[in-house]
Amino acid sequence: MDRFDRIYRLHNLLTNRRTPIPLTDIMKELECAKATAARYIEDMRLYLDAPLEYDRKLNGYYYDQQHADKPYQLPGLWFSAEELNGLLICHQILQNISPGILSQQITLLQQRINQLFKLQPHSPANISQKINILSIGRRLKDDAQFKKIAAALFNDKRIDIHYTARGENAAQTQRTISPQQLIYYRDNWYIAAHCHHRDQLRVFAVDNIGAAKILDQIALSTDPKQLEQFLTSSYGIFSGDAEHIAVLEFSKTRAKWVADENWHPNQQGQWLDNGNYQLSIPFNDSRELIMDILKHGAEVEVKSPQFLVDGVREQVEAMQKIYKK
Repeated sequence: MDRFDRIYRLHNLLTNRRTPIPLTDIMKELECAKATAARYIEDMRLYLDAPLEYDRKLNGYYYDQQHADKPYQLPGLWFSAEELNGLLICHQILQNISPGILSQQITLLQQRINQLFKLQPHSPANISQKINILSIGRRLKDDAQFKKIAAALFNDKRIDIHYTARGENAAQTQRTISPQQLIYYRDNWYIAAHCHHRDQLRVFAVDNIGAAKILDQIALSTDPKQLEQFLTSSYGIFSGDAEHIAVLEFSKTRAKWVADENWHPNQQGQWLDNGNYQLSIPFNDSRELIMDILKHGAEVEVKSPQFLVDGVREQVEAMQKIYKK
């Protein structure tokens, strides 16, 4: 009989008996020694918040239900050690991707996970320190607008936003949107939404939303297939129908890395006779793609289309002017 089985048995024993239960009866039911039975009783008090009391007159243990709104129940979710490890990893990811967002709720989840871990026979110390997720380029400054957007999304409500794009001389605009999907992309949050001003799907950076107000209007719903097509047909966060195919050729040195990378769901890759690797990617807006191409420096060459070749060349020439000074 494992640890959780014994806790279940002890819980059922306490629930079904109307009178306090002697420790000897608990030992018999759990098939364990006195010290082990006492440890399970203490574990239920400490980690499962069980209202387990001892009656000295009747020499037995019982659930104190007089001060509770409803009868005590064990938590509804139970996990094996492997499942708890997976849950902890998921929690750490949630905690690290955007500190501050839903911090109160995340803290409660952490406390609950820690309680469950302590019931394991070989629970590691400092669990949260075993995992570290490093982020680069995170921009979200506070979670006030994020919470409003999430609330509007989950409650199918429209929302008024004040939005400032990041382009040169970009002015702040006010528009009403119907949120469709929150997207976590490259360490930052975006909201895919139907823009009622443009009457089309758009993607907005959450950190660029200066103010938000939830409206008492039902959000317009977009067909899931249409939304998926909008978000995934072309490269990067600049969504929309892919109108071009970028053909990139990577050097032998970089090829062994790029061949294992997923740049786009519909990418095509092939090894060339010279040992290089050719990658073809559908795209619409070239801005983000050019930034990612430049990241590989001289280890990649753009083969087509010509306007993409020209765009990369312009950036390289501009960089040369800077470093020739």
